[in-house]
Amino acid sequence: MNDLINLSIRDREGTLHSLSAPTDMNMNIMEFCRAAELPVEGTCGGMALCASCHIYIKSKHALNEPSDEELDMLDQAFFVQKNSRLGCQIRITPDLDGLEIELAPV
Repeated sequence: MNDLINLSIRDREGTLHSLSAPTDMNMNIMEFCRAAELPVEGTCGGMALCASCHIYIKSKHALNEPSDEELDMLDQAFFVQKNSRLGCQIRITPDLDGLEIELAPV
């Protein structure tokens, strides 16, 4: 069994990063971006309280529905689009193989 999936992450400068992410560590997108040294703060530590891990989902993957807390935080964030999510609320699982995201501007 392969415990890695492929993610494509476009940073704020437009550079595309093709990365392999582990599915067996219970990480979320925010934690993975920080581990990959991409410019995601995660100021609140993944509690959906700050929106510093705001991302755009660019692929058509079926994701978990955003919680009320996530939606409340996105209501206060800048540059929100229909495909906006908080990276801290998306767990890295095998079904996300090929996920494409873009880091939202700050």
